[in-house]
Amino acid sequence: MDLFEKCYAFKEDQKVREMGIYPYFRMISSQQDPVVIMDGKPLVMLGSNNYLGLTSHPKVKEAARDAISRYGAGCAGSRFLNGTLDIHVELEEKLAEFMGRDACIVFSTGFQANLGTIASIVGREDTIFIDKFNHASIIDGCRLSYGAVRKYNHNDMNHLEVFLKQEEEKRGRVIIVDGVFSMEGDLAPVQELYSLARKYGARLLVDDAHGVGVMGNRGRGTCEHFGLLGDVDLIVGTFSKSLATVGGFVVGDREVINWIKHTARTLIFSASPPPSTMASVIAALQIIDEEPELLSQLWENTHFMMKEFKNLGFDIGSSETPIIPIVVGEDQAAFIMSRKLQDSGVFVNPVISPATPPGRALIRTSYMATHRREHLEKALEAFRQVGKELGLIS
Repeated sequence: MDLFEKCYAFKEDQKVREMGIYPYFRMISSQQDPVVIMDGKPLVMLGSNNYLGLTSHPKVKEAARDAISRYGAGCAGSRFLNGTLDIHVELEEKLAEFMGRDACIVFSTGFQANLGTIASIVGREDTIFIDKFNHASIIDGCRLSYGAVRKYNHNDMNHLEVFLKQEEEKRGRVIIVDGVFSMEGDLAPVQELYSLARKYGARLLVDDAHGVGVMGNRGRGTCEHFGLLGDVDLIVGTFSKSLATVGGFVVGDREVINWIKHTARTLIFSASPPPSTMASVIAALQIIDEEPELLSQLWENTHFMMKEFKNLGFDIGSSETPIIPIVVGEDQAAFIMSRKLQDSGVFVNPVISPATPPGRALIRTSYMATHRREHLEKALEAFRQVGKELGLIS
């Protein structure tokens, strides 16, 4: 059998293209602002994770330019060998302080942060307990670790406890969960997870990709929101959402971070993140502390949209965050609605199985501090018209 046979036989995307509703790899020719340009047309952007609007903040862009002038465009090597600059260490120190932890290590992407961390701390004699709705990077990290994996039903603490009770005490145990679930915007019950971890001698790792910069009184994330910022064993984060660029990190006890630093293959065998991204995140952290009104505005926009979507009659699930899903049902309905909204001047992301359960396809919307009320009202009018046309609301 030819290895490439499956590639030549793959026609699913072509079918959707022929229907005129293919929603992926759309080309944007502007910054990730509240309004973007696509095919020369302005669209209200409700599909970005740029929660605080920092990707185009003048201080962030200036910091990136200055770093390129000083250090060049890249490091030409891994962190382990020649690719650690003083600006990498500076960022790690600032992130550890920002997150209230002993130490931090930075990875080239958030995906690599989960892969490297999980495969580093978990071995064949250990067991991982994960939520069925966890991000793909967690699932792949579990596969690379060779540890046993137990998947509990989404946010079902009784199901998790059944697994924990069954596990042999001699095995190392870790619970790994998204702080904010990225498709439907609901939160993990971190307080209950922490209590179960301590009760059964397990460690707790929270992937807070969509929580850092968004959750908590000071934007420190989901663990701050639940009053456990200094207690959760490991917190993984990314720079590609609120922190304006690309990369990832993990914070925790100094000895644990030192172990990860010397054993995580995605760190040791990957090119070092470029200095411009490090400078961008340093600037973003400073802005979060100096401009708290951004966080306030993000939540004002979020609460406004939640209320208005409910008033229109849409099913928005159980979101508690600036990720607000519109439940549409079948996969094709999500593609059709996405295209109709695009034609009406609104950019959204359709989410289909397996990212959601079959029959629960979504239109995933997300909000920025920099959205103005006129942007949101324009989007709501488009949702009202398209929702009625498709029979989702009356």
